[in-house]
Amino acid sequence: MSAQSVTTRIIRTAAGVFAPGHLGELTQIVPFEMVDAVLAETAPAAQRRIRLLPARVTVYFLLAMSLFPERGYRAVFSTLTAGLGELRPATPTSSALRQARSRIGPRPLAALFALLAGPLAWPRTPGACWRGLRLIAIDGTGITIPDSTPNRVWTNKPTASHPTAGYPLLRLLTLAECGTRALIGAVFGSPAQGELAYAATLTGRLHPGMVLLADRNFDAATFITQVAATGADLLIRLKANRRPPLLGRHRDGSITSRIGGTNVRIIEARITVTAADGSRRSEHYRLVTTLLDPDRYPAAELIELYHQRWDIETAYLALKHTLTRGRVLRSQTPAGAEQELWALLVTYQILRIAMTDATSTRPDVDPDRAGFSVALHAARDQVITAQAVIAGTRIDLVGTIGAHVLAALLPARRARICPRTVKRPLSKYAYKKPHQPRACLKVVIDVTVTDAATSPLTRPTPP
Repeated sequence: MSAQSVTTRIIRTAAGVFAPGHLGELTQIVPFEMVDAVLAETAPAAQRRIRLLPARVTVYFLLAMSLFPERGYRAVFSTLTAGLGELRPATPTSSALRQARSRIGPRPLAALFALLAGPLAWPRTPGACWRGLRLIAIDGTGITIPDSTPNRVWTNKPTASHPTAGYPLLRLLTLAECGTRALIGAVFGSPAQGELAYAATLTGRLHPGMVLLADRNFDAATFITQVAATGADLLIRLKANRRPPLLGRHRDGSITSRIGGTNVRIIEARITVTAADGSRRSEHYRLVTTLLDPDRYPAAELIELYHQRWDIETAYLALKHTLTRGRVLRSQTPAGAEQELWALLVTYQILRIAMTDATSTRPDVDPDRAGFSVALHAARDQVITAQAVIAGTRIDLVGTIGAHVLAALLPARRARICPRTVKRPLSKYAYKKPHQPRACLKVVIDVTVTDAATSPLTRPTPP
């Protein structure tokens, strides 16, 4: 009963003042060479002088802030040095850490995200492709930042009605790969600018072989034309006031039409959801697509495919709630908030890379069964213990983080409906969604494709 065990471990990390610059096992995805190259390109002045807080260490400190959002500056830095043993340096003051952030600015983090962003799935990865086409979703969300005067000016926070209520919001728009939920591109700024304006800057990330899935906010002729010009295809839900002309009919009930000079195909369907408690909900859907061949791309399959758009909502759930615990960002200035948000996006992406690398070793496993919370907690542990900072000679795609993910795979996705109610003052969901379910329920979904040519929303063939 009194026997003891002794464990000895070897820690390999950077030398001297660079030792705190790591992310545990995640450092293998964002190695020292990558960070140094980004800093040399975007902030060369910050690299000229070797300080007690080098620029490279500051970058890893910013990424660690995203992994440990509940901790203050000094506590985050202590986390990076907790596993260094005798190499552990003194913890700098909060003021020194704040000045180190200011020296490098937001550009290195934005460049780091640009290097890491992109699709991760192989063509045969379950849930990522359909009929040889890679599924991409686009959508926007709001990111809360501190209610300081510079942030209010930057985001054009309204001063009428409830000037002191709530926080300033940044509008974040991303492209996400369905299946892996990896980010392909991101842009953010004041919500005074609409989603379509931000979306125009992301179309350059699209290319032939992709299908873009989007909701009704992206039903605009200019956007459809921009996407079509990239060679990528699209599948977008139409607004109720859109009346496309009837130019041709197909056996599956879809029609050929034209929007903004782009030849498209319109599909209509009635979606009925029957919940386990017997309640039923039915809604009419109209989709527009540039996949014009009804034999190769059946209407019924496209209606079901549109549901994959919700993968980007799951990505935002992981980014805004699992990763940040729903907290407001820390920075009181626009430059600091921009830097912090880029760091948050980089941290999210490297976690997705670690998860996808692990599930790729099991071809039968859908990447959406990988638990983001599992990967996050495993990554935090590796930072605290400073494990696997430098990769060995043998490449291990799974690693400790991946092993945790594979050991705790989520069940296969179930058809269910959940309440969309936010218990927050002044939330539109709390008052305008009275018929939402109060708990998650299993459902049966019935899809009936209707004849778009006979729809009252379709204009007759022009003479």
